[in-house]
Amino acid sequence: MDVAHDNGFRRDGGARENLSRAPVTPSSDAAPHLSAAFDVRPRTIKASRVAVPPRAQTGDADAPHPRRDLRGRHPGDTLFFGLTILFALLVIVVAVVMVVTLVVQSWPALTRFGLSFLTSQQWSVGTDHYGALVFIFGTLYTSFLALLLAVPLSLGVAIFLSELASPRLRGPVSTLVELLAAVPSVVYGLWGIFVLTALVRSPLEIWLGAHFGGLPLFGGPAYGSGILSAALILTVMIVPTIAAISRDVLRAVPREQREGLLALGATRWETITRVVVPYARAGIVGAIILGLGRAVGETMAVTMVIGNGRSIGPSLFAITDTLASVIANQFTEATGTLYPAALLELGLILFVLAIVLNVLARLLVWTVAREPGRSR
Repeated sequence: MDVAHDNGFRRDGGARENLSRAPVTPSSDAAPHLSAAFDVRPRTIKASRVAVPPRAQTGDADAPHPRRDLRGRHPGDTLFFGLTILFALLVIVVAVVMVVTLVVQSWPALTRFGLSFLTSQQWSVGTDHYGALVFIFGTLYTSFLALLLAVPLSLGVAIFLSELASPRLRGPVSTLVELLAAVPSVVYGLWGIFVLTALVRSPLEIWLGAHFGGLPLFGGPAYGSGILSAALILTVMIVPTIAAISRDVLRAVPREQREGLLALGATRWETITRVVVPYARAGIVGAIILGLGRAVGETMAVTMVIGNGRSIGPSLFAITDTLASVIANQFTEATGTLYPAALLELGLILFVLAIVLNVLARLLVWTVAREPGRSR
């Protein structure tokens, strides 16, 4: 049967009608919708034709506004600002109270000896004549000698941990270095009494005296206790501090600084010495000054190994005292008026010395950081 259907096919397999050529005329109702659907031109929506909810038209007029003071600040911000100012002023007040207390308590010695207290070597309890020169010398000599020994060792440890050590080794060694900084000073002092002083006397001081005894640096009898032992124990105590801070500073150097010089054919040694260390110089100087500050103020460990003498001289074998050690040794037995006042004046000198060292450190770090090509 030869019946035609609406889809344009014939049941008997006849030819298919070409419907694609047949013109299609949309109805009047669909024409606007089809034109809008196939229109790909960019459109601009007028703000006046956009329907805005009534609440949005009023803006934030109905929303509650936070309370503000006359300057337009939130009360919470004002409270936080006031607390931070209070904490900052509290630090200054504590420092001022400490200075005033030391000055008031040491006033009898200040008025009795004046500036001669800084230049006199005599410390006689029986005659009530006191001078701080021996103790100032012992403090500075042992501290700078410890710094001279600790800086190369600390930088070597820091460079190894930041640049050369494998990840498996870096973690355990870094932890051990940081643990050394947490050891109490009395433990270092006990180790110094029972182990370090014996090793310093024999074979170190005996050998140095036998071969270099003609030099003022190694003259005198070998006691074991003395300036050399104090400097060595201070070295052990400040190495973790300098090494840990220097390691963090070296690891903060941008990776591009290293890769740039390596790409130019430099060796690992040249990269470290010409790029990494100079870039981190300001931070390394700050770490060294922090180590010096700890060495100057160290009390217990130095008191236990320095020998408690009254010697001024270049010999490393000499027995002397520091400002902190003489205060720790004699303050409990100080009687009268002038004796405690003299010890408190030593404390005032130590406080001022620490402030001066910190100020010089800040100036040094600021000067190094201002150099071109250095880290800020």
